[in-house]
Amino acid sequence: MASARRVLVLNERDPLHPKAGGAEVHVAEISRRLAPLGFEITQLACGFPGAKPVEEFDGMTVRRLGNLAVYYPRAVLTTAWETFRGRFDVVVEHLNKVPFCARAYSSVPVIAVNHHLFGTAAFLQAPWPIAASVVAIEKLIPLLYRRMPFLAVSESSRQDLVERGVPAERIDLLHNGIVFPQLEIRPVTQRPCRVAYLGRLEPDKRIALLLRAVARLAEHLPQLELVLVGRGSEREALERLAVELGIARRTRFAGFVSDEERDALVGEARVCVCPSVKEGWGITVIEANALGVPVVATDAPGLRDAVRHDETGLLVADAAPEVFTEHLAAAMERLLSDEALSARLSSEALAWSRRFDWDSSARRMAEVIEQTRRR
Repeated sequence: MASARRVLVLNERDPLHPKAGGAEVHVAEISRRLAPLGFEITQLACGFPGAKPVEEFDGMTVRRLGNLAVYYPRAVLTTAWETFRGRFDVVVEHLNKVPFCARAYSSVPVIAVNHHLFGTAAFLQAPWPIAASVVAIEKLIPLLYRRMPFLAVSESSRQDLVERGVPAERIDLLHNGIVFPQLEIRPVTQRPCRVAYLGRLEPDKRIALLLRAVARLAEHLPQLELVLVGRGSEREALERLAVELGIARRTRFAGFVSDEERDALVGEARVCVCPSVKEGWGITVIEANALGVPVVATDAPGLRDAVRHDETGLLVADAAPEVFTEHLAAAMERLLSDEALSARLSSEALAWSRRFDWDSSARRMAEVIEQTRRR
């Protein structure tokens, strides 16, 4: 295989990691499409219990460098040594957790893919010393990543880089795609009174506020049910909260399921809700849209790109928890009670989702890799 097509991917988690999220879906879907185009993809990832040190799947080779405590130092040393030896021609670094700052030690060109930067939201997900370190490193991005090409998965992610001092002309957009569902889509007005959540169960997703909003609506919507599809560290706490709020019987924690079961569960919902504080883009939003499900989401970076207000869903202004919960419940009730609005947004959501496919994104990535290599 031609040496000009050897790509090293830096991303903390690989697509098989138990905590894999949107960035890992991006890595998997792009890689499996680049491989037939002649690209050799190798990812350096951290290990997890039961994981193999080296594994090949989805058109790439994943090399796991140990647990999180040793992963980042080993990733730096491996990248420095193997690019120096000429083992790779381009490094693709994914910005969505701790920045790798690969330009400082890579001997080959580096492309940065910005899913999202944490900023102060890091303190919602990690102990303060780690969160403070992430915020500090992010502040150095304009200096450490100077003259590097960037790809941002949304306009919000692009604007975040610009506001931090990265020149706008060095940032292109690379939207995430989705894998389109195969099941027949029922009219949204013929579905049960179901609200769905799709994604990881983590603190920054603020699913507790969704449960509290459902508890408000349950008082006068006796048929209301909630289905949460996904896994994460908050599950046990959320299950306890559902009991405390008196909505345990109408709440189903589906956990991590196959794509087919996910589509069957979400495809029977009247509305999908994403109360996250911040996202890079919102793959799950578009996945719900592809099932004809309008989305109620926080008017926050990334989500305001994925949700077109009053066209494919409704955006709710962020606020103090009690106020946000009240407004979230009101937006959900609008879609559950107004069939004309629900049908219109469902149709628009379905059409909107058709704009985002992984084949186009992979072709764009291939072009950027080749342009970067030639430069």
